Amino acid sequence: MDTRFLGITELAETPSVAVVVDVMRAFTVAAWAFARGAEKIVLAESLDDARALKAEHPEWVALKDGPPAPGFDAVNSPGLLRSADLDGRTVVQKTTAGTVGALAVKDASLVLCAGFVVAEATARVLRERADDGAGVTYVVTGEDGRAEEDRACAEYIAGRAAGDGTDAAPYLRRAQHSRAADELTQGIRQGVHPDDVALCLELDRFPFAMVAAPEGALMVLRARAVPSLRSPASVSLQSR
Repeated sequence: MDTRFLGITELAETPSVAVVVDVMRAFTVAAWAFARGAEKIVLAESLDDARALKAEHPEWVALKDGPPAPGFDAVNSPGLLRSADLDGRTVVQKTTAGTVGALAVKDASLVLCAGFVVAEATARVLRERADDGAGVTYVVTGEDGRAEEDRACAEYIAGRAAGDGTDAAPYLRRAQHSRAADELTQGIRQGVHPDDVALCLELDRFPFAMVAAPEGALMVLRARAVPSLRSPASVSLQSR
């Protein structure tokens, strides 16, 4: 399987298959939103777009990076979101890197959004498509493509997708000692729960992959169950 690892700004053309990785914290948060019952996640282009969607649909749950702000119901923290009741709700998500990366490849034939919490499920979806000959572009969203936690997760998923029995431990250690992990631990970033780093490093916490696709004018993320996986999480899934 031909693989490339690119930052958002390095995307010169639309890939056939894209895996957009944001470990700390966009797609860990997205996975928790599905685990807490969310039906779908709308990936917003901007903060203004997220506010507009919330104003148009008051029942939707809008979240963003950083501290709480008017027009938003939650922040981009798995520790703060994990007790939320999102049963049947639509979530609007706008983050600095993860949602930007997914929107940058919205025209790809398959867009998977990933972190360590859905790594194996993501790899299995890729393995199912291995025979179609399409290469896979891993979009390393953080720090202009240099985020160590995102690169480590992308490389781990690529190894698992290739079926080489990749050991997760070295990749998790890289993420644990990344700049993002340090900033979250030290409280440099706002809208943080003390458990955020640990939650972002929970390998295969959830038995689903996350697939983004256009639905009308919106880019929508949904959970896709991987039946052979099992998880202790209580998960509400939308199959695609």
